[in-house]
Amino acid sequence: MKAQPSPSLQTTDASARVKLWQQRFETVLLGMLDVNHDAPAQLWQAMRYATLDGGKRMRPLLVYAAGHALGLEEPELDHVAGAVEIIHAYSLIHDDLPAMDDDELRRGRPTCHRAFDEATAILAGDALQALAFEILATHSAGSKHPDRLAAIIGRIARACGSSGMAGGQALDLAAVGQQLSLEALEQMHRLKTGALIEVCATAPAEWAAASPAVTARLARYGQQVGLAFQIHDDILDVTGNAQTTGKTSHKDAALDKPTFPAILGLQASADRARQLRDLALAELRGFPGDCGPLAWLARYAIDRDS
Repeated sequence: MKAQPSPSLQTTDASARVKLWQQRFETVLLGMLDVNHDAPAQLWQAMRYATLDGGKRMRPLLVYAAGHALGLEEPELDHVAGAVEIIHAYSLIHDDLPAMDDDELRRGRPTCHRAFDEATAILAGDALQALAFEILATHSAGSKHPDRLAAIIGRIARACGSSGMAGGQALDLAAVGQQLSLEALEQMHRLKTGALIEVCATAPAEWAAASPAVTARLARYGQQVGLAFQIHDDILDVTGNAQTTGKTSHKDAALDKPTFPAILGLQASADRARQLRDLALAELRGFPGDCGPLAWLARYAIDRDS
C-alpha cells in the first residue's frame, strides 16, 4: 500500500520558502568563492566556473530544510550548505573528465575540462574539495560546539570518500559493460549519489544535538530521496533533451552503463522512484518540526525536468 502524505506535510509556503533559500544560498556561495588573490588566476576561475553556474542546489536546500524542521536558523547552516555544494561541484568536474564519463556538456555549458583544460579541471576539483573542508574548519574555530562540528566533518568526509561518493564512482566505472542486479545498482547509487544527499539531512541533526531516533529518521529520508533522485536522473537521460537537462542525452547508453531504465524499463523505474518518494515522506509523519520544505524537496526529486 502506498504511503500517503499527511495534511501536515502540505504547507502552502514550502515552495516559497525553498525559493528564498535558493536566493540566499547564491549569495552565501558567492561569498565563499570571492576573489582569492593567493590562487593562480586560471585555477580560481575554473573553480568559480564549475560552482557558480547555477544548478538545482538540491543539497544545500536539503540542509536548510532539515535544519528548519529542527528549529535551526539559516546562518547556523550556511557553512554546511556551502561545503556540501562545493564538494558536489568538485565531484561533477571529476565525473565529467575523459577518464570518467567524458562529458562535454554540464548545465548547458561546456564542462570544466572543455572550458579550460584537463589539468586545470583536475586541480580545480582538488582545490574545491580542500576549500569545502577549510570552510568547515574555519567555522569550527569560533564555534560554541566544536564537538558537534567535528561529528559533521566526519560525516561529510565519509560521505564523499571511499565508503561514499568516491567508492560509488569506482563501482560505476567498474560496471561499464556489465550486467548488474537491481540490488547492486541501487547499492552503487546509494554510495555515489545518496551518501552526500543523506548527510545533508543528518548534518543539521548533529548540529541541533537531535536524538538518535530523529537523526535515524532523517538518514532514512535522505537515503530514499537520494536514490529516487538518481533513478529520475537515469530516466531523464532517456526521455530528456540537452536543451532542458543541460546535459548530453542518452549518454549512459552510449557508454554501456547499467541504469535503472535498462534493468527495469522506464515505467517500472518511475514506479520505483515514486515508491522511494513515498517512503521518504513516511519518515516525516509525526516529526515535531515543520517538514513542509522536506516534503516539497522529496517530491521535486522526481518531478523535475532537469
